[in-house]
Amino acid sequence: MTEQQIQYALIAAVAALLLAVLVLIARVRRLESDLPAHLVDAVQETLEARHRDMLGDLHTGLGRQTDRLTESAETQSERLRSRVEGELRQSREASHALQSQMLAQLAEQRSDVQLRLSELNGTLQSAHARLRSEMIEQTLARLGEHARADRELLQNGLRSASEQMAQSSEALNRTVNERLETITGQVHQRLDEGFKKTNETFANVMARLATIDEAQKKIDGLTTNVVSLQELLGDKRARGAFGEVQLEALVRNSLPPDGFEFQATLPGNVRADCLLTLPEPTGRVAVDSKFPLENYHRMFEAGLAESDRRVAQSAFRTDVKRHVDAIAGKYIIPGVTSDGAVMFVPAEAVFAEIHAYHPDVVAYAQERRVWIVSPTTLMAILNTARAVLKDVETRKQIHVIKDALAKLAKDFHRFDDRMQALARHIEQAGKDVKDVQVSSRKISAHFQKIESAQLDELPEDLGEDTDDTGEV
Repeated sequence: MTEQQIQYALIAAVAALLLAVLVLIARVRRLESDLPAHLVDAVQETLEARHRDMLGDLHTGLGRQTDRLTESAETQSERLRSRVEGELRQSREASHALQSQMLAQLAEQRSDVQLRLSELNGTLQSAHARLRSEMIEQTLARLGEHARADRELLQNGLRSASEQMAQSSEALNRTVNERLETITGQVHQRLDEGFKKTNETFANVMARLATIDEAQKKIDGLTTNVVSLQELLGDKRARGAFGEVQLEALVRNSLPPDGFEFQATLPGNVRADCLLTLPEPTGRVAVDSKFPLENYHRMFEAGLAESDRRVAQSAFRTDVKRHVDAIAGKYIIPGVTSDGAVMFVPAEAVFAEIHAYHPDVVAYAQERRVWIVSPTTLMAILNTARAVLKDVETRKQIHVIKDALAKLAKDFHRFDDRMQALARHIEQAGKDVKDVQVSSRKISAHFQKIESAQLDELPEDLGEDTDDTGEV
């Protein structure tokens, strides 16, 4: 019986004893309920005494049982220890015997293996020598074939590369030269056109200056030959003709031919002395020559009474206003002419009199959108108009030049892109030539080693070629 089984048996006995005690207590309780009180006390004392005796006997029995169980466990453990030691001793002896047996077998096998290895080593050495001689012969033959093939391939590659590079360079040079010739021709053509237009403009300016000089000479000759302006301008028709001639001379000397028109017909069968054609938004401006001279002379007659002088001044203002109304009614036509017109006064003295002493007339003219001018102020207006026309023409030419320069810039950008592509192709061709030179040096080195019989130094990867950077 094991120690664990003994412990289980002891626990079961204690449990049975406690159960018996509990049953006995329950019976005593029932008896106490049936007996009288004095018997109950006697029975209770008897039961307590017996209970104490029973507990003492139980304690004693449990102690004895424990001692017996302890002695039995010690005896069984001693027996188990002796049995285990015997089995361990037997297994140790068996292992020693097996080890000695295996050592003997290993010694015998080692001697057999050494004999077999010595025989195999001799066989391998002979086979290695035979294989080495065969490999050397095959390697030499293969090297010769590879060398011839590589040499032919290298020559063919160099020949084809040279031909392709020559063809590409020739075609590229031809294309570049043709493109450069085209661009150069276009540039020269456009420059020639610009120079031609500039020369034409300069020639026109010189011609106009010569015309102005001739007109000035004519005016100077006319001034020296005229006896009296009073006599010449006595008739209204003569004054009108004088004003128109002076207006025409000023306009012709200041503006280009397409900037004006004399005796232009307007809607309503109205003729303007001069019609200026200016850029928008100004448009067409009518200029009419007026010469209110009779009342002007009457204002400055010697010995004239003050009342008559005032009447002459009033008549002069009336004449000027009448001319302003006529010009505003005839030459300001919406949608046809500008919203203003010009009244040309050929005499500077009359113009000065109007602006100096008759501001109401000037204000009235401005209200009617009529500008009163003299030869000097008309010259300033015409110079301004000429500057405007010249600016418009210049802007047109600048637009043409700008377009030509933009096209030329695009051509140069394309030329630059193609030059960069050519540079990349040339650079790649240079790299290919360097790689071919590296391969040629490697092959030459291999041939030199073969010729020197330095077979042991030959690389294993004879079929591969690497450059200085380690690339195949």
